[in-house]
Amino acid sequence: MNKIAAILTSGILLMAHACGNKYQLRLESPKTIQVNQPLKLSVKETSGNPIDSIQYFINGKLIENHQAVDIRDYKLGKQAISATIYYNGEKRQLNNTIYFLGANAPEVYSYEVVNEYPHDNKAFTQGFVFHNGYFYESTGEYGVSSLRKVEIETGKVLQKVDLDRKYFGEGMTILNDKIYQLTWKNKVGFVYDLKSFELKKTFDYRESAEGWGLAHNNEKLIKTDGSERMWFLNPETFEEESFIETYTNKRKAEKLNELEFVKGKIYANIWQQNSILIVEPSNGAIEGIVNLKGLQSKAGQSGENNVLNGIAYDAENDRLFVTGKNWNKVFEIKLKEK
Repeated sequence: MNKIAAILTSGILLMAHACGNKYQLRLESPKTIQVNQPLKLSVKETSGNPIDSIQYFINGKLIENHQAVDIRDYKLGKQAISATIYYNGEKRQLNNTIYFLGANAPEVYSYEVVNEYPHDNKAFTQGFVFHNGYFYESTGEYGVSSLRKVEIETGKVLQKVDLDRKYFGEGMTILNDKIYQLTWKNKVGFVYDLKSFELKKTFDYRESAEGWGLAHNNEKLIKTDGSERMWFLNPETFEEESFIETYTNKRKAEKLNELEFVKGKIYANIWQQNSILIVEPSNGAIEGIVNLKGLQSKAGQSGENNVLNGIAYDAENDRLFVTGKNWNKVFEIKLKEK
């Protein structure tokens, strides 16, 4: 079997010798499966040699019924499948990788513009939050990155702190009277006092590669790093306690960027796209896609760089705001099912 064929094969072949017999063992599983379908696992011994027993595992957890595994409660994304085979006093382990996909295709939404507000078109928006009647914004680009408090009706910057020139500002969120702000490639984040903007502490990233978007669910910080993953961080220790991977019923969504937590769901921008994903936080399923085509040109921009990248939510009044990189407007919008 050549190298390419070995990569493409759906099983993993193990050659073993036991009691003079040549065992050819293969762990069989699909490459992808939707979580509303039962998963079937099996081991084939293609030479007709006897197998005493087999144990099957998903992510190290023993599976009882390998003929019809109920995977509805699993998170989506990459999973480790393994089988331990016992034969003629021998034991071998085979490993496979499988990807769990969403059960249903995402709902598609359009939008209606309710209001428009001025926005600084020199602000390369990376993080965007509504809090107590004001917008708070993190801006990017080396040498001009900042944290801002902005008056909604006028777009006037009421309070501002500039980052050191070596930092590229990224996502931000507000939790428990603290502002949390990410940087892009420096693997460091900042914590400020909400009222004074005084820097209180810094924190380091751990397994997550970079800093992109940031939000919270009232308990954990939610962070993106440019991949398909959303990380859940302890807001005091900054430990990356868990993650989800975002998938539709067909494929993953990468380059996840700015975030907002809205009515129990995670709203996420994708870099270089004018759309929002609506993600179920328990498993990473993409339940909705909001097509915001047309807003970029309304905000005086075009191209792949100055795209949508700001989502803010006023929970008390159920208002959703969006803006983008160097846009001259903030839009209050309502979602409409297509």
